Amino acid sequence: MHAAPSSHLPATSHGTLLRGRIAYSQFQQGYRTGLEPILMAAAVPARHGQHVLEVGCGAGAGLLCLMHRVPDLFGTGIEKDSATAELAQCNLLSNKKDQATVLAASFPEGVPEAMRFDHCMTNPPWHATTGTASPEPRRDLARRMGMHTLPLWIKGAANILRHKGSLTLALPTALTDRAIAELVTNGFGGITLYPFWPKVNREARILLVQARLGVKSPARVLSGLVLHEADGAFTPQARDVLENGTALPGL
Repeated sequence: MHAAPSSHLPATSHGTLLRGRIAYSQFQQGYRTGLEPILMAAAVPARHGQHVLEVGCGAGAGLLCLMHRVPDLFGTGIEKDSATAELAQCNLLSNKKDQATVLAASFPEGVPEAMRFDHCMTNPPWHATTGTASPEPRRDLARRMGMHTLPLWIKGAANILRHKGSLTLALPTALTDRAIAELVTNGFGGITLYPFWPKVNREARILLVQARLGVKSPARVLSGLVLHEADGAFTPQARDVLENGTALPGL
């Protein structure tokens, strides 16, 4: 059952995530949820009773998938666009995630100083601001990264995470070097790279960068996940994550 968004919000379409396990509404116009939030949520090493923050949570796909996999989590989303934040809260209520809330604010200033989290995850906007703007403002906000967005969000995560807390970033591979540099500067270690291969023998375009605050463990590059068979169908391992909501293999 879908919680009804306010009448002032733009028109929405109703669907599901994880092959019907999660009710999910999106705006009919603007940014549409891709695979990245689902893959990201499958990587967060959260345990029952912990507190997780999703930065730039959109309509809530990442939080919903993580809280489906790990019951009894406390979830917080922060989303700059107020209409999208309201829709995310409706999606959480539709799935009976009463222990989750969404803040309609910018990060990091929108998070109360007293709040601390065990884990943080984000799929930040990554299209350059020098590119052609989308005619849909909400889509443009979700996709275009300012010059200081990645450093600001990593520094902000360092300020709200508990010692040894994890930060998981879903990024295009082109931003790997920038992300690692910012993580090290802000006191993160144990950096782990998890690539997603479109098909066997194809170059990875997206990956997860995961790190822990205040640890000194060396960096690792894992074997990652092949998403598609030669015919374009999802591999069994990818289907298990995208349809059944399991954790990423090998992470």
